[in-house]
Amino acid sequence: MPTINRRQFLGRSALASAAIGLTENLWGQSVEGAHPAPVESVLPGTSALSAEGDMAAQMVEGIHRFLLHRTEEAARERPSLWNRDYASPAAYERSISPSRERFRRIIGAVDERVPPQAPDLIGTLSEPALIAKTSAYNIFTVRWSVLAPVTADFGSLEAEGLLLQPSAEPVARVVAIPDADWTPEMVAGVVPGIPPAAQFAKRLAENNCEVIVPLIINREDAFSGIPGIRMTNQPHREWIYRMAYEVGRHIIGFEVQKILAAVDWFVRENTRRSVPVGVMGYGEGGLLALYSAALDSRISATLVSGYFQEREEVWKEPIYRDVWGLEITGPPEATKEHQQGACPNGRLVSPPLDSVKREFDRARPFFRGLRAEGGLQLVVSGEAHGLPGSDGALRLFLRSLGSDIELLPAGSLSRADRRDYDSTARLRRQFDQLVGFSQALIRKAPDRRKQFWAKADASSPERWKETTKFYRDYLWEEVLGRLPAASLPPNPRTRLIFDEPTFKGYEVMLDVWPDVFDYGIILIPKNLKGLERRPVVVCQHGLEGTPRDVADPKIDNEFYHRFAVRLAEAGFVTYAPQNPCIGHDNFRLIQRLGHPLKLALYSFILGQHEQMLNWLASLPFVDPERIAYYGLSYGGRTAVRVPPLLSRYCLSICAADFVESDWRTTNVVSSQTYLLGPSYDAIEFDACNVANYSEMANLIAPRPFMVERGHNDSVSPDEWVAHEYAKVRRFYDLIGLHDKTEIEFFNGPHTIHGLKSFEFLRQHLSWPERFT
Repeated sequence: MPTINRRQFLGRSALASAAIGLTENLWGQSVEGAHPAPVESVLPGTSALSAEGDMAAQMVEGIHRFLLHRTEEAARERPSLWNRDYASPAAYERSISPSRERFRRIIGAVDERVPPQAPDLIGTLSEPALIAKTSAYNIFTVRWSVLAPVTADFGSLEAEGLLLQPSAEPVARVVAIPDADWTPEMVAGVVPGIPPAAQFAKRLAENNCEVIVPLIINREDAFSGIPGIRMTNQPHREWIYRMAYEVGRHIIGFEVQKILAAVDWFVRENTRRSVPVGVMGYGEGGLLALYSAALDSRISATLVSGYFQEREEVWKEPIYRDVWGLEITGPPEATKEHQQGACPNGRLVSPPLDSVKREFDRARPFFRGLRAEGGLQLVVSGEAHGLPGSDGALRLFLRSLGSDIELLPAGSLSRADRRDYDSTARLRRQFDQLVGFSQALIRKAPDRRKQFWAKADASSPERWKETTKFYRDYLWEEVLGRLPAASLPPNPRTRLIFDEPTFKGYEVMLDVWPDVFDYGIILIPKNLKGLERRPVVVCQHGLEGTPRDVADPKIDNEFYHRFAVRLAEAGFVTYAPQNPCIGHDNFRLIQRLGHPLKLALYSFILGQHEQMLNWLASLPFVDPERIAYYGLSYGGRTAVRVPPLLSRYCLSICAADFVESDWRTTNVVSSQTYLLGPSYDAIEFDACNVANYSEMANLIAPRPFMVERGHNDSVSPDEWVAHEYAKVRRFYDLIGLHDKTEIEFFNGPHTIHGLKSFEFLRQHLSWPERFT
């Protein structure tokens, strides 16, 4: 047999292909007048695959390396993304305004706040709002309005905390933000828990500042879960983060809004007498202080403690992001009452001083450009292990607010002036409000999606395809995360692993990007004749699966039942790719590494499929117009995320995953919700407002689309599936494609059924042979 190198194989003309086909069959099948050809150990046109070991684990580790390298590149490229104008403070504000607005969206601080109003006192005759006092200031329990109602049946979002009100006219007004596990009473000196020197709200009040201290949601897990169904060990911040993220909000954004609502009131108070406004925070409060000041130029001075450092390792922090303080490791321990369900990755440590200094040095040129270099100061206390609110830091902060008064020493409230205060009920109110506000946004998501899709024209299949390009691009770039096309040629390597009576199978490896490859198993029927081109079915496994689960003739997996093998025996070429959803939290780390880069798991899956489809289409026995997709579980999840965006797929079948996605990812009343389990990788930013499963499936049109659903599938109830599919059925009917979509319900569990779905493939891939 003549040797054909890769370039010749991919570039030969049709005439040359026909000439070769007249004399021999390159794929191991005898032709009339020729001797039986030996089974090739390597597919012609490919190199020998020599890689050994766990290919799935190597794939995940390769993606990790890619993301770590990309993170380093992003830090170097960051300055080029800014176009700061230092001509004047006003010019600078204008030049950074687009970046500020994008930052506002990223942290989910996008809702319009209510008009500023004075905080309300919280008290009764038996429990007055005044909880402590000195000769210099009083301390009140207060609440203030933040966001208007989302729906008619849900009230406003409010903040609660303490107001430290000086007896004299204040020299400054400050929002003092504690770490997440410190209560307002601790930093105000009302209750014990932290050293007096760290009670910075109290020290500011002693120095004649008016101070508001908001409650920050803590890291405990008492309320995280669904009572009567399952409680989890997710920190309260993670529980809220998971549901809010799906509607483009965040626990960080909610709390920034609470801080800025307090700033709104402070600024309104300045109509009588101008007093500078500042924010100060420690740990989680330091993050919130920095983010609040980044969004609002009305804040004159900001003091950040225990947070300011390089962000290249944000993926190592807890999933609710960027929380700094004393060393804390991971979420609360799982118990019988609060079962595992939290993201296990994430560690909180005091920022390393060298990292703080490097980030400080990077920030100095911005202030220098505005001739305000003295506006940025670094204070190191206690050899970088000191308490927040050191004398030096507070003195600089007050000076930045225009006060040159001598800093008074930390004092104490007399016990007679102080009453015990139980903050648990307040924490529960604030937690429930944030859950309720997020759930109200989720209930409004269908209306927001309708508005979002208003410009998609479904008057005909042709108009639909034309007018939905924007939506495909938006879904890919803004929800799934888009990488540039493969930067490497595929360089296909193959290795024979199966030689069955009716087909042969090869392992395949293709390069995609540096450190990132595609791997799978291709099954090729032996009854190929001459230059015949066959349809291909890409058969995708689910979570923690491998290509052998679907394509090994000796394995009858309970979920897949060798469906790639059965299709190959029926005459289809099949390809079973490895997806990176394997390795438990090791693969989920892709999300943690990717999110700061606006990338996620499907950023890589899409690139792998694009490279794989181009290679399949180049094979001489493949019909490039008849490449179908069929996936189960996480493979079914891919069925509504990849084929809508990659037009080489001529149809898609979603098995054991199609569902009303809003309910599955954010439901707080059902056991069948991702909130209760470890699948934090399923969270997609603002997805509820962009596309549910029906909108993604509709993007497949005018190509065929099918759903396969077992009645006993515990992933979600039939009602959720039927509800969402009804919208697809209606759309295909209205657009004149009623014969191109179908759903099969069957008596069975979370598994490939392979009856109507196989017939659907035969029909729409124009394959004449009936299945037995």
